[in-house]
Amino acid sequence: MLHLIYILAFTVLAFLAVGNLIRNLMTLGIESQRSYAPQGRFSPNSTGQPQVGYGRVRSVPHPELLDEAGNIVNEPFLVMRSFTVEDAREQLDALYNSSPSKNDEAHGEV
Repeated sequence: MLHLIYILAFTVLAFLAVGNLIRNLMTLGIESQRSYAPQGRFSPNSTGQPQVGYGRVRSVPHPELLDEAGNIVNEPFLVMRSFTVEDAREQLDALYNSSPSKNDEAHGEV
């Protein structure tokens, strides 16, 4: 009898967790597609409620994409040099051979 209560309790908890997951995913999807107007673009209408000003609403870029003056940076942030597998293997071998544990093992074997 106790086993059935455990199975029933964990089944209910599993359904609640999956339902919560689905609700959170739906909320996240709706929030990610919502566009926000910049703060300075509001002008009150006759009723005193804020009203979106005319013009296209621009998305605000992430602060790391801006320079000190607040302008958008149009240059790559990370440039990677492509190299062959042999180059990578040589670099890894050089790191392995220069490690202190490699020297300790060589002294221990003699």
